[in-house]
Amino acid sequence: MTKLRTAALSDIGNLRTHNEDRYLRNEVLGLYGVADGIGGLPGGEEAAQCAVEEVTRGVAGTPNGTEPNLTAIVQAANERVIQLGMSISPAMGIGSTLTFARIQQGQFQLAHVGDSRCYVWSKGIIEILTRDHSVESDARVRRARGETVSYHEANRNALTRCMGQPTPPDVDLLTRPLVVGERYLLCTDGVTRLIRDSEIGEMLGQDKPPEQICKELVALANRRGGPDNSTTVLVVVDEA
Repeated sequence: MTKLRTAALSDIGNLRTHNEDRYLRNEVLGLYGVADGIGGLPGGEEAAQCAVEEVTRGVAGTPNGTEPNLTAIVQAANERVIQLGMSISPAMGIGSTLTFARIQQGQFQLAHVGDSRCYVWSKGIIEILTRDHSVESDARVRRARGETVSYHEANRNALTRCMGQPTPPDVDLLTRPLVVGERYLLCTDGVTRLIRDSEIGEMLGQDKPPEQICKELVALANRRGGPDNSTTVLVVVDEA
């Protein structure tokens, strides 16, 4: 048997005037995640808020005895973000990333769209469980298949999948058993663009409460300039 210790923190950073990040931390439903409203478009806050609310509603509305279909829930949330965008920004729409986990009955179920990330730390080793859905990342995958791909450097971080896109997004899914001692971090790119994966691993390995680790990650991002909002959700798996 396992038990969870969790924490979440979102910070506006040093340069932004609005926090367009949102997080999920619903311990009744076992939902933990982040959403990052797309910069450069209007309505980033609203898109991220809509995404997390619709996921919560979708999981909560799943009939008893039935496993939630995370792909269907994410795609339904995408449709709601599209509808909201029609009223906020008819010409351009609105968008957000969405990366969240459902933890129930000893299982970690992950759903991912965009370039927010999920890491797992265990026994001193850090692993990224998600792949950024960006121009650069997609090009890397295609090149590994032998394709010739080029892109403009200015577009390397542009998203290729997001909540609010006109077609239902492909949803990356992963399911794995919880193991005592693991630490799962879900975070936005305001963290990952400023803190190296190895540094994240070192910080997750600290013998500190999850609230303190979240604070230290956000504080480090801000010390390095804090150009973006930064959001962290940490789940620590303990023995019951």
